[in-house]
Formats: sequence, C-alpha cells, structure tokens
Amino acid sequence: MTDGTITAVLGPTNTGKTHLAIERMCGHSSGAIGFPLRLLAREVYDRVVAIKGESQVALITGEERIEPASARYFCCTAEAMPRTGGGHAFVALDEAQLSADRERGHVFTDRLLHARGREETMLLGAATLEPVVRSLIPRAEIVERPRFSTLTHAGARKLSRLPPRSAIVAFSVEQVYAVAEMLRRFRGGAAVVMGALSPETRNKQVAMFQSGEVDYIVATDAIGMGLNLDVTHVAFASLTKFDGVRQRRLTPAEMAQIAGRAGRHQKDGTFGTLAAGKGPVPEFTDEEVYAIEEHRFAPLTKLFWREAEPRFDSLRTLIADLEAPPPEAELAPAPEAIDLAALKRLADEPVARDVKGPGSVRRFWEACSLPDFRQLGPDVHARFIARLWQDLAQGYLGADYVAARIAELDRVQGDIDTLQGRIAAIRSWAYICQRPDWVLARDEMAARARAVEAKLSDALHARLTERFVNRRTTILMKSLGTDPALLPVTLAENGTLLVEDEPIGHVEGFRFKVDHTASHGDRKMLLAAGEKALPRILSDRAEALIASQMEGVSLNDGAIRWQGQDLARLDPGSDAVHPRIVPVRELGALPDTARERLLQALATWLAATLAPLEPLARLEEAAKNPEAGSQARALLLGLIGGHGFVARDKAGIEHLPKEMRPFLRRLGVTFGALDVFAPALLKPAPRALLHALGYDRRPLQEAMQPVVEGSKTSPAGYRPAGKQMVRVDIAEKILRAAHQARAEAKARRFTLDPALAISTGLAPESWRRLLGAAGFRYLPARKLADGVFGPPAPDLWEWHAARRRQPRRKPDRGPPANGAFAALADLVR
Repeated sequence: MTDGTITAVLGPTNTGKTHLAIERMCGHSSGAIGFPLRLLAREVYDRVVAIKGESQVALITGEERIEPASARYFCCTAEAMPRTGGGHAFVALDEAQLSADRERGHVFTDRLLHARGREETMLLGAATLEPVVRSLIPRAEIVERPRFSTLTHAGARKLSRLPPRSAIVAFSVEQVYAVAEMLRRFRGGAAVVMGALSPETRNKQVAMFQSGEVDYIVATDAIGMGLNLDVTHVAFASLTKFDGVRQRRLTPAEMAQIAGRAGRHQKDGTFGTLAAGKGPVPEFTDEEVYAIEEHRFAPLTKLFWREAEPRFDSLRTLIADLEAPPPEAELAPAPEAIDLAALKRLADEPVARDVKGPGSVRRFWEACSLPDFRQLGPDVHARFIARLWQDLAQGYLGADYVAARIAELDRVQGDIDTLQGRIAAIRSWAYICQRPDWVLARDEMAARARAVEAKLSDALHARLTERFVNRRTTILMKSLGTDPALLPVTLAENGTLLVEDEPIGHVEGFRFKVDHTASHGDRKMLLAAGEKALPRILSDRAEALIASQMEGVSLNDGAIRWQGQDLARLDPGSDAVHPRIVPVRELGALPDTARERLLQALATWLAATLAPLEPLARLEEAAKNPEAGSQARALLLGLIGGHGFVARDKAGIEHLPKEMRPFLRRLGVTFGALDVFAPALLKPAPRALLHALGYDRRPLQEAMQPVVEGSKTSPAGYRPAGKQMVRVDIAEKILRAAHQARAEAKARRFTLDPALAISTGLAPESWRRLLGAAGFRYLPARKLADGVFGPPAPDLWEWHAARRRQPRRKPDRGPPANGAFAALADLVR
C-alpha cells in the first residue's frame, strides 16, 4: 500500500461521483479507472480523449484494446484494470458496491483492497458500502455526496398514462419484448436495453432514446448500472427477479439503484410500477418507498472474496486456493463463478490429463476464465473451453482456424434472438483474439472480430428498431396536438406524404391514401395527420398544376383525370360540346380560393381541349334553331346521336325537303350514297375526344386510317366492306368515282377501275362488296376457252337503283293453336 490518499466517495445515483473521478484523474500525470461495464469504459474513454487527446488515453477491456504507446490515462473494465493499480498516480474503482455481486463481486473486492494510486485512490459506490470500507480500509476518508435531484414515488400507472421520457424496467426477455411491443402499438415504440445485447447495440438503442427519436426505453436491470439517461420516470414492470439461484424480491438498495436513473442533474424524477395486463399490479411497500426516497438502506456487511493470486502447482492446488476461506471477517466466500465451475468440470476430464506444471496450469486457468458471453451454462461453456484448449495446449490457435470461426459468424440474416446468439459468440472470439499469447496474427484477427461484431450490432439494432419502433407513430404522437400549419408534413416529388421523412401515405391527384403498410390501429392516426396538412399541401399542389398549364391532365371515360385520379366528372346535359364540370369530393379539401382557381383553370383547359368538336357544336346549335324545320332537325339529331354520321337508310332523308339540303351542306353535312356524315368529325382528334368524353362507346381507331381490317364491332366512323372496313368518307369517294364512271360510259353495262380503291388499301373483294352495298352488280368476264389466245374480256358492272323494301304480307292462316306454334311459324317463314 502506498502513501497516497484513499477517498471513498459514497452516495446514491446522480451525485456526480464518476464526473468527479474523471476530473481528478485528468488533474494527475497518469491514472486508471475501473468500470463495471465495457460501454461505461468506452463512454468515459471518449470524454477523456476530448480532454487529453487520443494519443494520451487507452481503452482496455476483455474484448477491445486501444493502447497508444504514449498513453497515460487508462479506462478499463474492473477485470482488465491492473490489480494493484499499475503504478499510476491516480486510481479509481467505479460502482464498488458490486463487491457484493454473486458472480463478479470477488473481482471488485480484490480491486477495492489492492488497486492503489501513487498519489490518490478513489472508491466510488453506494452509501451502503461505508461500514465495510471503514473496517477493511481504516485510513480511507469517507465523503458522502447528496443526490442532485429529488426522487419521488408516483404509484402505479397504466402504459397509456406513462409520461414521455420514461424507462420501463422488466426482469425477463419475454417481459421486455411484451412491453416494448405494446409501446410500439400505442406510443410509437421504444428503445430496448438488455444485458444480452452487445455494447454497440446498447449504445445505439440508448442514443435513439437520448436523441428523442423515441420517448420510452424498456430495459432489464442493466439500466441501473451507470447508464446516464435523460429519464424523468422509471416504471417497474415487476419487483421480483431470478438471481441465478431463486426467484426473489428486489432489495430496496437494488430498487433504488434502478429508480435512481430517473432525474438527471438538477431535474427531479419519479418512480413507480406499471399496471399492465390482468394480473396483480406490483406495488412498493411503504418501507421501500421511504428507503428509496430518503436513500436509507441496510448497510453491506459482507463482500464476496476469492483468492486473486492462487498457486499454480497443480489443478488440485489451484482449485483449493480458489475455494479457500477469506482472511477477514468482513469477507465472504464467493459463490462458484462460471470460470471456477468450468475448471472443476474439466479438471477430471481427459482434456486436462496433461495439464501439469505452473505454466500449463496457469494457461489452463486463463482458458477457463473466458467469460460465458453466450450464457448457456457451465456444461456448454466447459465444452467450448475444452475444444479451445486442444489447440492452446499445442501453443497457439492457428490464424486460419480463427478466421474460419469468425467468418462463420459474419452473417446478418436472422431474427433478434439469432443475431444475439451470433454477437455473443463473436464476443467470445474477440476476447480470445485479445489474449497476447493465444492467437497467431492477433492484431489482424482481433480487427476482424471487432468488424464482425460491429456489423452484427448494426443488424441487431436495425431488427430491434424495426420490431419495436414505429417512428412515424412516434412523430405523430408528438405533433398531432400542434397547429396544423406547423405540422412537419411535406410532399415528395413522387407524391409520398412525409412527416419528418417518414411516409404516412400517398397523394394521387388530390386524393390522399393512407400508407397500405400501416396497421389497422395506426390508420386512423395517419389519416388524421394527413387531413390536417392536406389543405396546405393540396393548395400548393393546385397552384403548381395551374402554373404548369395543366400538364398531365387528360380526358378519360367522361372524366378529367390527373395522375391516375379523377379531378372532375363531365355532365353533358343538353350541350354535349360544353359539358358541366362536376368536381370530385376530394377537391373539397382545398381552401375555397384555391378550389375556385383550379376549377376556372380546368374550365379554360377543357374549352381549349374540346375545340376540335366545333363542327358538332354547330350541328347542335342548328338543331335548336326553329327555322331549320322538323325534317332537317330530325336529320341533325340523327347525326348528333351518331356522333357525326348516320346510315342513309336510317337518316329519314326521304322526308327532307330538297331546299333544306344547301342549309345542311353549309353546316358541313355530306349526303353520301350510303351514309350522311360530317367529314370534319371523322378526323382523329374529334373521334378521340368523343371516345374520351364517353359519348361514343364504339371502338376507337386512333389514326382513323382509310381502311382497317374487320372485327366483330365496327370502329366509330367505319362501315363494313367484306373482311375489311372503310372509313365512310373514303367509301363515299370510291362510290362517287364509280357513279362518275357509270355516267361517262352511257351504257347499261360498264367497266370500273379499282385503282382508287386499291390505293386506299381496300382489297378487290372488299371493293366489290362495298360497291354491291351501293347497288352495283358485278358481272365477271368469261374466261377464254382452251386454245384461244388474246386479252381477256374486262369485268363489267351494272347499277340498279336501290328500291325501298315493302314488308311481306303474311298469309292469313288463322289463329295459332298456342304461342309455341306461333313462334315456330315465324321461324319457318
């Protein structure tokens, strides 16, 4: 023991003990601090690096070693710190009350008794440690530090009543998952912290809570060990735990260690229990509440001890020394830890038969001291050590063997439990690779193990976040009560509606659709958030559409559409060319001013779009003119109903006075041999518009080619001609050429040139069928007799004026016997 001062800084959580130790160490020329957790050592390492510089600070744990050559300040886990202090000017031990822990207490007791600084030693821990410190280290100065903030009991609360920035503590993985799942459903999610997680994963989960991404954290009692969290309330899901031996109630000191996470620095905190499920609600007793609030606990009377410097003469001697009774009354024999349990199991196995001599025994004990990161129990852990020793007994683990084991774990597929198992396994190999005399190419293998652990930790963090955090629900829970104008909702270029980059739905046209991946419970909240922001979002969207000159707007099936959604339906009323715009219900979400501007822009766009239908508008206007006469109006109505053409035999042209024909021709009406039509309405643009408006349901021929192949249903503007169909104005052109040829022939029989028809694409057979429909009779020429030579005779044609068919008079056969015979007679006739 040196002459340096020894100070025991004791008190509850949130007293600034660790902060004080960091300040004291940085005031010395060198120093070392031992921590209970690797993540705490890493946290303090980062803080000291910020003060002293990276080259001056080292981090040493069982699985990681960052040790610059010029390092003077060391942040270590308790097991990795020098047993006697390493000759540093300052030495501190954090959470020294862990000397009473069943599994690791003997390590902390040994450091408490022997780790000393040349100039100053500081022991940090709970006030319950005071009696044994006074007894074991009489010369130590006891300094009690009060808690910075007040801790108050708040009773039992339901999950829905937990305030933001709450930590819920459970004592089994199943309970942690159950609480986290309920928080995800009802409050947006929670961070998860368990002892089985890797330090990197725990850090990332804690960072998610600290940054405010989630307002809740669910943890095991690992949260009580030095994690500095911005927690205002701690809720206990249970007050009992399994301590490795039995299920028992937490002691008041253990309760206080966990509850003390609530309230940081000058901010007060509260603690209580969680009322969840149908079972009994856990409750603190009055005595426990008093003890926690007043920080009054039964003092520790015994610390666990185990011989830290056993003899290595033989395995039996080693085991005897490790089980030897403690030298002081204040010390109690440590319960059998996993390392001693593995040693005793393997001592009688064949694998230990050749372990003889101090060097071999020491090396075998070091192998048995490998931490059981996988938590699979002594038997499984002992088998892993036995396999490890088979190579260590020969000297080193081969680099190829270690690399293969690391590569086997380098897989990020799997669920949470699978990834936790891989992380535990890779932590074992990270520990193995840190040993100075176990692995060839140690530095390379250690770097590989750390890289795999980091990759697996990232994957586990992602799985935990994916399962237990609904980020958009968390954001909306915070934002829904605010002014809608301040809601952080934005619209992405692809139409996705985002709340702080989290999708809540999609805007198609002016219709909001909730994200299809949302659960049934979340849909109502997402819809409410979207509807609050829609007036602003849709108003901006309408202005952008107007500014783009209605780019992307189209007509389809009697509706004005944009981005696949209807903006308005068209009601033709009595004026098909100037239909009334009926906006869809979704436009009602627009502010009145924006809605009127959009409807006016739609009306302007529609008028320009329907300009090619001006010939039809003239026909409609003429049909309303009383001066047109009933016969002309009837013909016009037939043309309008046929959307630009009507068969001549159905047009009622025989009733039309001849003096009305010039009037109709001025309107653009053509009286053809087979059809009456308006040529201007047979062009592609008006035909496409009539189809898009839903007025003409016949198939559309977009290019309105002169001749198309036949189908079961004639396209609009065509008439059948054999196996082909010909546009009615082209048919009229062909028929006029035929009549002109007939007139020029001045004979009953004449020839016709098929060149014009063929030039339009009409096949000879189709040409003959078209002429036949107009009254032309085909007279094919006789073939030359056999042996006769010369030009063949031309085909001839005759024309017969179409006669109006008279209905056949049915002979009076008397009344039928019944309806069936009447139907049969009709079929026969």
